[in-house]
Order: sequence, then structure tokens, then C-alpha cells
Amino acid sequence: MPTKILPALGWDKCAQLANNHAELLVTLDVGPRILSYRLAKGENVLRTFPDQLGKSGEPGFQVRGGHRLWSAPENDRTTAPDNVPTVSEIVEPSGVRIETPPSGSSRLRREMTISLAADSSAVMIHHRLTNAGDQVETAASWGLTIMQPGGVAIIPQPPLGEHGREYLPNRVIVPWTYTDLSDDRWRIGRRFITLTPKPGRTSTKLGLSHRERWAAYLLPNALFIKTFDYEDGMTYPDLGCNFEAFAKDDFIELETLSPLKQLMPGGSVAHTETWHLFDGKGAPDTVDEAALAQWLTPFLSTIGIL
Repeated sequence: MPTKILPALGWDKCAQLANNHAELLVTLDVGPRILSYRLAKGENVLRTFPDQLGKSGEPGFQVRGGHRLWSAPENDRTTAPDNVPTVSEIVEPSGVRIETPPSGSSRLRREMTISLAADSSAVMIHHRLTNAGDQVETAASWGLTIMQPGGVAIIPQPPLGEHGREYLPNRVIVPWTYTDLSDDRWRIGRRFITLTPKPGRTSTKLGLSHRERWAAYLLPNALFIKTFDYEDGMTYPDLGCNFEAFAKDDFIELETLSPLKQLMPGGSVAHTETWHLFDGKGAPDTVDEAALAQWLTPFLSTIGIL
């Protein structure tokens, strides 16, 4: 179905991308922001904050929820407000491109091009930052997705090697300064790392130099998977992270990053992630890694990961 522009989520103008499998809502009055992603007969898997919907023009950054685009590494320019109407255009057959001018102390123009596949729930999101200033900037594009409470993040581990046959490390895991590695929200398993948000808990975050190409979020009735790339030989932010997971209280984000790039005036840096959404009924307990891996295999095969 072609992209429609309609009132939704309290705003006058939202782009609706929909087919027989899924629906996506993207506000055009602020952003760029994706605020809703759901199966055709399902509920939104992205968390939003109702008191911040339908508004614009605030002087400071508003989290609002959903999926947004920031610049990395994080600094005082990262949270530049995105509270003004976007420049947008429909991208056929079912997509939209949205762009936000620089604001606050940032001279980076933010742009997302979003498209929904015709025959599945697959959504491709291309993130781009462009240096609109007259000085050189160093930045990475950073896509952050806030998920609904009540689920668990699933991050695959690379296969275990064998001492005496493999001599070099095969993973980088980066804890933030406020991350307590004894925190029971994290489970570092043989096959997966999982993160389960819990009400009343303080901030925790891990980043990875993640070559497994995917991460997931499992809700009682939905399985969300995002895929993304790792470029060998490139320098990534945050000690080499192309994927990060953050939780505070019942708030959780799944985040992807591009390599760091030095941007001359007019220069850009970009990365792409692809989303998939499936019915999550019948999922096993995530502690049972063998059962979880077996249950996930058909979904990962469908999207071309296995």
C-alpha cells in the first residue's frame, strides 16, 4: 500500500507505512522519529511517552519514545532538540524520507529514509548525519530504539572456540562507568547475553563490537529483530561499539552505530538497520539457551541471518 499522510499520535501529520503484515507510523511534525511499529493485528512494540506526544517547539530535547537518530560519541551536542517540523518526501512504493535541520550547538543535519517491504514486516531504516557547518566534525550515526516494557533483550554470542586451537579473542564487551557486572538484569550465557529491565533499578549499559549481525527483543506476544552491519577495519565509537543496550527502571533501548568518520563541511556518515517483527507466542524461557536457539532458528533463517 502507498504511504499515507494522516493525523496520529496527537500530531497533524504522520506518515503511515502499511501492508498486510505490519504498520509503521512516523511523525513529520517533529523528529525524525518512528513512533509505532506493529504487526497488522498486533500492538505497538515501541514505547512512547503520552505526555510528550502531539507537542513541538520545546526548548530542550524530548525523549518521546520510539526510534530516533543521534550522533556519537555522546556529548552535549548529542541531545540537540528535534522538536521542529521535518522536511519530508514520500519514497515510493512504501516509504518516507525525513530530515531535520541542525539545532542547538550541533551543526549536524539528521536524516532517516524508511521503507516497508511489500510482502513482509521488514522495515529498512537508513540513518544519515551531514555536516551543515563550516568546521570539520567527527561523528558516527547512532540509531536508538526504545522498546515496550515487559520484554527481554537477546544478544547473540559468537561460537565458543577451543583453547590450543584458537589463540586470539573474538569479542569485545564494553561496560559503562555505571554498569555493575553483578547486576542480575544481565545474564551472560554460553550462546546469548540477555538484558531484562526491572522497575526501580538504576542505569546499566553494555556495548559490543558485534559481528553477529542481529539483536532481538522478545515480548509476550511479539519478537522484534533488528539486523545491522559491522565493518572490519573501521573505528567505532565507545571503544569499538557498533551495538549497545541500555536499561534504567523499565526503560530499555537497543542501539546501533556507524563507524566514526571525520566530516568535512557537507560530508556525511550513515548506517542502515533492518527491522523484522513476528508473533512471539510459544517462546521458551530465555534461560534455556538450547531451546531458545532452536526456537529462534526459523525466524533467523527467514530473514537471511542463518
